[in-house]
Amino acid sequence: MEIIPAIDIIKGKVVRLQMGEFEKKTTYSEEPIDVSRKWKELGAKIIHVVDLDGARTGKPRNLPIVKEIAGEVDVQFGGGLRREKDVEAVLQAGIKFAVVGTKAATDENFSRELISKFGERVIFSVDEKANRVALAGWRKTSGVHTLEYVKKLTQLKAKKIIYTDISRDGMMAGPNLEALRIILRSTDISIIASGGVSSIDDVKALKELEGGGIAGAIIGKALYEGKIDLKEAIECCQKG
Repeated sequence: MEIIPAIDIIKGKVVRLQMGEFEKKTTYSEEPIDVSRKWKELGAKIIHVVDLDGARTGKPRNLPIVKEIAGEVDVQFGGGLRREKDVEAVLQAGIKFAVVGTKAATDENFSRELISKFGERVIFSVDEKANRVALAGWRKTSGVHTLEYVKKLTQLKAKKIIYTDISRDGMMAGPNLEALRIILRSTDISIIASGGVSSIDDVKALKELEGGGIAGAIIGKALYEGKIDLKEAIECCQKG
């Protein structure tokens, strides 16, 4: 299981939100590249970067910064990727994985085309709010049930998804293990867990689900607040 530090960007700054609410923002750095270098030096092999301005507006806004980060460490990048040409541009720019959410959840043909053209380089973001898939930077909730969407992605032969329980994100309350177990039973897609990972015990709990399909864990606020030591978390996941 891979430990993936998160860098969320608004107007060029590294921030964390609570449950995706832009009004509940904490700024941790004005230099995302410095933060990415720190995580790389501590052992991270890949960074999860989200352009929150892009998620809100529907088009990437901080791509030059992300390209700079991707020049030094592998990146999975999302935020505003709602057109195939934007996904293609991101991948051609040297970013290893494109993370798509809103458009994919509302347009099956879009998802099918991305899988056909880009294969495993596209990761689908499944952001859950009250058992429904959230859209547009988590500001809207669709009528799509989470499990229905996961099953559809399974049928389309998607390779990997990021599952986030929005109610846990930035709240330091632990991941939603029950929901993850239910999803794991419903698909053979590799899953990256996100939202609420706040202690080394949470990391260990997710590690126990590795055999069922958990491929990674995204950690954000707990790293910035010093609740999790990145080296320790990585070493924990390398055992067994």
